[in-house]
Amino acid sequence: MAKGTAQKLLKEKNAGCQNGIITCVEECHTTGIIGENIISHCQSPGNDDASVGSSWYTQEPLYMQWKQLNCMNDCRYYCMMQREGERQSRGLNPVKYHGKWPFIRVSVFQEPLSAALSAVNLLMHFTGWLSFFLLVNYKLPVRPQTKRTYYEYTGLWHIYAILSMNAWFWSSIFHTRDIDLTEKLDYSSAVALLGYSLILSLLRTFNVKDEATRVMFAAPILAFVTTHILYLNFYELDYGWNMKVCVVMAVVQLLAWAIWAGITQHPSRFKLWVVVFGGALAMLLEVYDFPPYKGYADAHSLWHASTIPLTYLWWSFIKDDAEFRTSTLIKKAK
Repeated sequence: MAKGTAQKLLKEKNAGCQNGIITCVEECHTTGIIGENIISHCQSPGNDDASVGSSWYTQEPLYMQWKQLNCMNDCRYYCMMQREGERQSRGLNPVKYHGKWPFIRVSVFQEPLSAALSAVNLLMHFTGWLSFFLLVNYKLPVRPQTKRTYYEYTGLWHIYAILSMNAWFWSSIFHTRDIDLTEKLDYSSAVALLGYSLILSLLRTFNVKDEATRVMFAAPILAFVTTHILYLNFYELDYGWNMKVCVVMAVVQLLAWAIWAGITQHPSRFKLWVVVFGGALAMLLEVYDFPPYKGYADAHSLWHASTIPLTYLWWSFIKDDAEFRTSTLIKKAK
């Protein structure tokens, strides 16, 4: 009886909190004023702060739509921070607003730590891919007849690099400016990368070189990933379902690499072990969610930090794999 009453009071309290935020945002959206903060782009030119009406978006449509979007985002942010300040003064723990933890903004960056770490991950993938590109194109020998690289997975790793840089680019944009468009681009890019990484892990671990067999491996996964992306963008952005899909794809490819590293005599299998176990531990940060420490560092940002050294080691393994396969095929040819 007491437990049921406590749960009911908690639900009523959360509902009141959300209703208070909605009211705050509506007032801010109308007046451009919240507490001591005055949001200039929530006010029409020529109007006083107190006399701002509801007919301010009547000029250039594109400019005004962007202005309204910025106004709404700023109103949500200041109302959120105002409410969090009230909760902290009462000794209460942070709660999520609009599905997000309350982060302290820095300039235009809504989640500054995650945005910065996403940019670093993008840089790590670019430098890793560049060193791989230089290795296979200028340092490793090529086939005498075709003048192509001996390494059968060169093109596949190039595509992986493009998808990785695309995913981290949109991650940095999303954490800088969280709107519906950037959120969908971030989630879609991440799913596309995970799906392709799964395909690539199966092709490499099973040593699939025939084009027809590669298509058989890739087709069902591509169909599923495409359907899932369409579902997120045009039906429902279901965070829980998307998390399950991403975790399953990540676990399957980690298991594939782990088993392969255990049975192969690859000279760089220890690097692969570190990446696999490090990636598995880092994935726990995505599953376990906690409020941002001091308003900046949450579990997701720590996951971004953990992937930086793993990315460096991962591209090091890819380059070692290219050198190993090339030397092996040259010995067979002789």
